Amino acid sequence: MSKVSDFTHIPVLFNECMDALCIKPSGVYVDCTAGGGGHSMGILERLGSDGLLISLDKDDDALATCRKKAEGKDNWIIVKSDFSGFAEVLEGLKLDKVDGILADLGVSSHQIDTDERGFSYAKDGPLDMRMDKTQPLDASVVVNTYSEAELTKIFRLYGEERFAGRIAAGICRDRQKKPFTRTVELAQKIASYVPGKARNEDQHPARRCFQAIRIEVNHELESVEKLLEVGPKLLKDGGRMAVISFHSLEDRIVKEKFREHASPCTCPKNFPVCVCGKVSLGKVITNKPITACEEEIKNNSRAHCCKLRVFEKIG
Repeated sequence: MSKVSDFTHIPVLFNECMDALCIKPSGVYVDCTAGGGGHSMGILERLGSDGLLISLDKDDDALATCRKKAEGKDNWIIVKSDFSGFAEVLEGLKLDKVDGILADLGVSSHQIDTDERGFSYAKDGPLDMRMDKTQPLDASVVVNTYSEAELTKIFRLYGEERFAGRIAAGICRDRQKKPFTRTVELAQKIASYVPGKARNEDQHPARRCFQAIRIEVNHELESVEKLLEVGPKLLKDGGRMAVISFHSLEDRIVKEKFREHASPCTCPKNFPVCVCGKVSLGKVITNKPITACEEEIKNNSRAHCCKLRVFEKIG
């Protein structure tokens, strides 16, 4: 069983995030995905006594770790919430706008490395994958009760899995004999459903399906959409929003949402003046995403696919 003291998560692009936020000592900042508190501690160290940090997470292990670190720190508020509830959290704290928002959309090292959390296809654990362990929907429900069509859809949509249909059919066939309960068991079965050549690729044949199931269980893309829709609107003038994504589906949403906030006009290009009335909220700071340097990837292999995009609010 994992303990609070066991919660570890190496924050990716740490210095890049701190630089991107342009932290003001008296500012108000929100870390939407606190994890083990790595990025949060970095922000806090740059704040003065009149600054404020609000950290959100829906993982109770992460929250317990952060609360331990926050002892004696009056300017650090920790709230259990999915980042899609970011606006409601601010409203509850009677805050209209903030100076900066950070969201690290990746799964924490603790979640992946803890067998009983069931996130990894390489570690034997129960089919769980819940970031919030109090929610009813878990990976076993998805795998054992979703129809073949539903499984095919999420594997294709959330995993970009080219053998989605074959894998879904295999799961539905085999679960009639015995429900799936363990991660390694499912991973081995998925590998057996794909053609031989696909089993010899660099990545494990089950990686994309495990990603898809995790996204479905935690409603990840819907949460990202909601966060990106409201986040820039809740920045003060000159405030910045920095978002780290770990796969193409997330990065595409971040890129498109930031672009929409920067250039929201829907008028035909041949119109001499804008008549739609949609006004730009600011500008995208990162024309190309910031990625990890070779040294960071060497020290933390999970940083190899991360991308940081930054938006600045301009009044």
